[in-house]
Amino acid sequence: MIVVLNKESIPIDKEQDVVLFRNRVKEYTIKIGMGVVNQTKLITAASELVRNILKYAGKGTVLIEIISSGRQNGIRLVFSDKGPGISDVPLAMKDGFSTGKSLGLGLPGARRLVNEFDIKSTVGKGTTVTILKWKNG
Repeated sequence: MIVVLNKESIPIDKEQDVVLFRNRVKEYTIKIGMGVVNQTKLITAASELVRNILKYAGKGTVLIEIISSGRQNGIRLVFSDKGPGISDVPLAMKDGFSTGKSLGLGLPGARRLVNEFDIKSTVGKGTTVTILKWKNG
């Protein structure tokens, strides 16, 4: 059973919000005693996903949660936007796929850096990506 110990919602409307958001994620990882390597993995994945909000939807929100399951603590991040959505999620999750003229490392790269990754998207309604990184995972 997962218990939410602390949560905060951060609006993402402009580039400067990315720095604020990254700093908040770092504060939360330090609060639970997450090691530097796992901090870096989570912040890298989070940066990619928050930039996707700005790039594809223009704005959105991120929910940051400290969660606990038994003796294990972690950080769960929920990225939500009301953008155009992703028409083919399995294709978007393939290495090398990109609609944004980038390297296409975004979603699959973020998935590899975290313990849990979930994406729900509806064309014309938006996308929600949930990631979880355990303190020791």
